[in-house]
Amino acid sequence: MRQIIFGLIFLFITYSISAQKVENPLLAVDFIAQQKWVDSVYASMSLNEKVGQLFMVQVMSNQDDKTKKKIIDLIRDHHIGGIIYSLGGPVRQAKLNNELQSISKLPMLIGMDAEWGLKMRLDSTYAFPWNMTLGAIKDNKLIEQTGRQIGEHNKRIGVHFNFAPVVDINTNPKNPIIGNRSFGEDKDNVTEKALAFMKGMQSAGVLANAKHFPGHGDTDQDSHKTLPTVNFDEKRIDSIELYPYRKLIAEGLSSVMVAHLNVPSLEPREGYPSSLSEHIVTNILKNRLGFKGLIFTDALDMKGVSNFNESGEVDLAAFKAGNDVMLMSENVPVGISKLVEAYTNGDITELRLEHSVKKILQAKYKVGLNQYEPVGIHNLNEDLNRIKDNVLYEELLENAITVVKDDAEILPFRQLESKTIAYVKLGDDDGSVFFNELKKYAKIHQIESTTIDSLLIKLSSYNTVIVGFHKSNSTPWKDHKFTPEELNWLKEIAKSHTVVLDVFTKPYALLDLDSIENIKSIVVSYQNSVIAQQKSAQLLFGAIASKGTLPVSIGNHFKVGDGIINNAIQRLSYTIPERVGMSSEKLKKVDSLAQMAVDMKMTPGIQLLIARKGKVIYNKNFGKHTYDGIEKVGFDDIYDVASLTKILATLPLVMELEEQGRITLDTKLSEILPEYKNSNKNNITIKSMLSHYARLRPWEPFYYRTLDSDKKPSPKYYRDTLSKDFNIEVANNLFLRSDYQDSIQEIIKDSKLLDKLEYRYSDFPYFILKKYIENYYDRTLEQLTQDHFYHSLGANYTMYNPYHKISNTNIVPTEEDNYYRYQKVQGYVHDAGAAMQNGIGGHAGIFSNANDVAKIMQMYLQKGFYGGKRYLKPETVDKFNTTYYIDKKNRRGVGFDKPQLSGEGSTCGCVSMSSFGHSGFTGTYAWADPEKEIVYVFLANRTYPIEGDNLLLKRNIRTDIQSLIYQAIED
Repeated sequence: MRQIIFGLIFLFITYSISAQKVENPLLAVDFIAQQKWVDSVYASMSLNEKVGQLFMVQVMSNQDDKTKKKIIDLIRDHHIGGIIYSLGGPVRQAKLNNELQSISKLPMLIGMDAEWGLKMRLDSTYAFPWNMTLGAIKDNKLIEQTGRQIGEHNKRIGVHFNFAPVVDINTNPKNPIIGNRSFGEDKDNVTEKALAFMKGMQSAGVLANAKHFPGHGDTDQDSHKTLPTVNFDEKRIDSIELYPYRKLIAEGLSSVMVAHLNVPSLEPREGYPSSLSEHIVTNILKNRLGFKGLIFTDALDMKGVSNFNESGEVDLAAFKAGNDVMLMSENVPVGISKLVEAYTNGDITELRLEHSVKKILQAKYKVGLNQYEPVGIHNLNEDLNRIKDNVLYEELLENAITVVKDDAEILPFRQLESKTIAYVKLGDDDGSVFFNELKKYAKIHQIESTTIDSLLIKLSSYNTVIVGFHKSNSTPWKDHKFTPEELNWLKEIAKSHTVVLDVFTKPYALLDLDSIENIKSIVVSYQNSVIAQQKSAQLLFGAIASKGTLPVSIGNHFKVGDGIINNAIQRLSYTIPERVGMSSEKLKKVDSLAQMAVDMKMTPGIQLLIARKGKVIYNKNFGKHTYDGIEKVGFDDIYDVASLTKILATLPLVMELEEQGRITLDTKLSEILPEYKNSNKNNITIKSMLSHYARLRPWEPFYYRTLDSDKKPSPKYYRDTLSKDFNIEVANNLFLRSDYQDSIQEIIKDSKLLDKLEYRYSDFPYFILKKYIENYYDRTLEQLTQDHFYHSLGANYTMYNPYHKISNTNIVPTEEDNYYRYQKVQGYVHDAGAAMQNGIGGHAGIFSNANDVAKIMQMYLQKGFYGGKRYLKPETVDKFNTTYYIDKKNRRGVGFDKPQLSGEGSTCGCVSMSSFGHSGFTGTYAWADPEKEIVYVFLANRTYPIEGDNLLLKRNIRTDIQSLIYQAIED
């Protein structure tokens, strides 16, 4: 017993010493001037005006005129000291606030509950992640920045006090009111996060408020509805619940909100609310912890306290307990009269009244109300929804999302060629953003069914299933639990498939799982916001690292701090321009130029993608498939990329063979194709012909030889049905004679060389190399590109001959052919020479979308590495990205186009000389710049409905856009 008494005495002395060291957090920098202002204002006030300062009333900017009049009466007649704004809109609130402040004799303190941003109360404003999400982040600088940016929003709209951060330590998973609002269950983590948040917000000039004192984290009742009980002894409360307050108070916390709780160990009166307890408010908070800032009650209209006593009596009891501000009194006039009566009767001393009122006046001075200015309306919405807020939100989610289980090391996904992936959505909220983001990385199908049996049948052809559990993101109080049916479905799917479970709600959802043994990987994404869904998909594929750790324990499954750290594996991620040192505002000029090209009928539609530093920062579509059609260009649509085929298909296969030692750049044609030994091309090297410096003719209209006298496909060469002798499908119901591919090769071999050796672009090298590569492997280019590159890259929209693979609704047409095939060319390659090779050309034939083209260009930019796999050696990429004939005025690399040597040309003239790319006849363009780490992809069908003038080229649309990209760089 003596030891206990001695310990308590020691604690009391320690607290007393520490309390003496705590400074008044309400003091301004110019505290002498502040004190003069406070004293002067206080001296000029009547008793009613002084007492009125103690009340802060709730106002909604969406309220009716009748309610508004009541508020005005309270301001004019009862001199209330502050307003706490609730529901409404930002502009409405700003205008109302200006009006109400103009009525008040003394400017009012403005407060709001904006724990995760103004969106907690106002429409058209920004919502940052909830505290539970922030609790998963290791880097507290990000939490501090969150506090600052929330503070900036509050200050911009005229709010002086944000009732945040919540410092409750959520040790009870069944807590109905705190939960996601808490940083977690570890007192050190909660304290560190709350402290960082507080510092950030107060650095923006907005005063912080720690709540809900003495601790609402381990309750299973809602104080809005009843009086919850905290049944811990004083030692436990002191060591856990009070821990954050002690730390924050020492660092300058401005205010505290006292909760309505029944805490028997701290207040002996049975069922007596903590907010009305002098021992809790004065003896513990003010004296023991030494807190000198403002003390707010929690809302006095909450059932946790309003049921306790009559209106007015509650206000008086709260003030006598030691509170400074009575928040949301049920009846302000009655409350004021009760306090005035108590003052008159001597129950409240002048010293006690002066103590609280002067603290309120100190706060008003500190936030600038001694020189009040109304809220500016101009650009208010824009100022409350900034690009920098999106930047921060992305960083927060990237650092929060937590891989809690990955026993088989499935994550991040690798070896995509071996995976067949399905997505199954559980939960009652939308998961379409997640699914669409997943599709950027691999071929994934969403599987749906009404019964588990039919679902399992549909899943039988897949070896990997991503299960997304999506719950509402509208408020942190929404239901987070699995239904019994969902639990059964998850259990059954996991029995027969490799399952990755991604939970887009609070971690406590996992408590419903009886066993996690069969679930190979589990990811907690915390929220179902758009950005959370996007970033979680990117994490699964290794585009971003996994960094988060659990802020709470999950039964016996996982403990606080669990989290598997995985590095990114250099796949493209998706973000906004400012993340990579570019300007969203400046890139709007790209929008305008692309739209102009469509409007002026230079092309029916465009896919346009820009990536920098491994992140796609611009990915937009313009126009339609055809000028007269209704089908708008979509992200899943594919284009005939024409000559981009050269660097997307043939060139990487050639590079592979070169680094394997099968060929060298100096290998001659006669060495790889014996039939060239006696031709005029026998000594042409791979280097010279891929550099377009080999006297080869530019092209040959091979199809022209197969037309009859009416310039229609000759029956000698074509049939309208497939057969053994006519099996080359050049168009719908049009089949070329099977042996004509040999004729094409003969024509090329026997063709004359140009008279002069100079740079001259030619398709012939890619006809020749196609034959060599297919002979070498005894496989088609189509098979080789898929197996060597596209499958593992996740380039599942990249293919030859899409007409028999995907729906025409996703294939953009290239021409209404009126000279050869005499039909709409859609899904069949536009280039006649490629069509006559069964659609599989070395120079043309690939269809793709901008996202897939960017993956291949990014692989080149990363020196042959992508998605955790090395495709090519860095020295191989460098070797082919070299201009060997620059002294001959030839800009070309080996296969790659390069920047022009002078004047106008292949680029904007603003790219580095180490950059490379290619363009295509249908209007396509792809370029990569290692120095600026930029990938630029432009896909179009400018040849539809007829080839006509190449206005995209003549008007320099593609290169002018490239110039705008470089102008948007700000780092």
